[in-house]
Amino acid sequence: MYVTDKKIHLPVLELVGREADKLGIECYVVGGWVRDLILHRESKDIDVVVVGKPSSFLDTKDGEAAAPRWGILLAEAVAKQLGKGAHLSVFRTYGTAQVKKGDTEVEFVGARRESYRHDSRNPIVEDGTLEEDQNRRDFTINAMAICLNHDRYGELLDPFDGMGDLDRCIIRTPLDPDITFSDDPLRMMRAIRFATQLGFNLYPETFDAIVRNKERINIITRERIADELNKIMLSRRPSDGWLLLDKTGLLPLIFPELSALKGVETVNGRAHKDIFYHTLKVLDNVAEMQRSNEEIVNDKMDKWLWLRWAALLHDIGKPRTKKYEPRVGWTFYNHNYVGAKMIPKIFKAMKLPLNEKMDYVQKMVDLHMRPINLIEETVTDSAVRRLLFEAGDDIDDLMLLCNADITSRNEMKVKRFHDNYELVVRKMVELEERDRIRNFQPPVMGEEIMKMFNLEPCAMVGTLKQAVKDAILDGIIPNDHDAAVVYIHQVAKQLGVE
Repeated sequence: MYVTDKKIHLPVLELVGREADKLGIECYVVGGWVRDLILHRESKDIDVVVVGKPSSFLDTKDGEAAAPRWGILLAEAVAKQLGKGAHLSVFRTYGTAQVKKGDTEVEFVGARRESYRHDSRNPIVEDGTLEEDQNRRDFTINAMAICLNHDRYGELLDPFDGMGDLDRCIIRTPLDPDITFSDDPLRMMRAIRFATQLGFNLYPETFDAIVRNKERINIITRERIADELNKIMLSRRPSDGWLLLDKTGLLPLIFPELSALKGVETVNGRAHKDIFYHTLKVLDNVAEMQRSNEEIVNDKMDKWLWLRWAALLHDIGKPRTKKYEPRVGWTFYNHNYVGAKMIPKIFKAMKLPLNEKMDYVQKMVDLHMRPINLIEETVTDSAVRRLLFEAGDDIDDLMLLCNADITSRNEMKVKRFHDNYELVVRKMVELEERDRIRNFQPPVMGEEIMKMFNLEPCAMVGTLKQAVKDAILDGIIPNDHDAAVVYIHQVAKQLGVE
């Protein structure tokens, strides 16, 4: 079978094939690029496997990273032909190389076979045939190869019916799934990630093997797990991935705090909703709103990711604050505050970034109830100003999260919430245009206050500065320097400073 898609005739691939012919070796484009070509998905990462003549090995300590040299030779030849602007990176220990020019990036590796020890996911690598290289691939849809040599250019080699699995929309391992997942447990996460990204199902034998081998995930570093989770989070419907993690039993092993959201408790016939499924609905709502909002679509995917993490974690504090009160039913008082306090520990355990991204998620979790409270109560200018001030430039993200959090099945309640939500948004726009509250600094700074009253640095300076900020947020005075000076003198007189 030959692939006729015009993308197979990329100039760089034809160049790779010509150079391989000159060296007298076989070469194939493999893996994800082939899969995405057939699915008509964009893919920039091109992996080329080289099947060389019987050759020497580049042995390393203990033979763990032995690898053939033919991939490096072909990469060097291709980089030379690409000329100025081409960048060649060689990793001789692993027998791999990378060529970059502009937006084009091609990875070269010699065909190899692998074997594993039970206590490590790092394989022992040896020179191999194309068939052995395809055998070691994680899933059938990633084990297809297309020949780049001139006389067979475009020929598809699909020993495990990856094309059929693409048609059937299933994720299946080429060989025994128990061996596949036991050898490299990260492949369990990858199976769920691919199923989520592509909208595929796990083949029953593949699913069952993940369930049987789930405990093996404990030998995988948290960094590798976090990388897969982030890819799940950026999928079109990320809840699919989290549901699969739950159904396979991986969720409590990699994220016990999220697993703790599961379940419904009933007292005196009154039950609370399942927080886990509510959380996943909010996450999907955020993902859908991001895709439909043109301004956000044009933003960086990084911003998408961390708002989705905020959605996943917005109710993470509820299990610790859950309480049944006979007069009002189930309550979760201060769950936003408790949840925000949990974020640093969760991010540290999961090896997520402990920087401004974590701060952003923590801020979103802490503030996510504020817009809801405004919606449910009387919308005062003062409350809206304070929300604008505390949320700052993240107010639009916070309001999107708030909107996504409206998941009631009561249509009348949802309509009331949405109507009030729009009222809050209009009020925010009005006050921001008039008062310039977002990220504002008090118009009179501490140094000026000290000069006004001949004060040394002391608590009174902070008290007067805070009084000005509160007066602006409460609408007592405008966000204006002259008005602030007059007000400070009034407060100072009351406090006996003048």
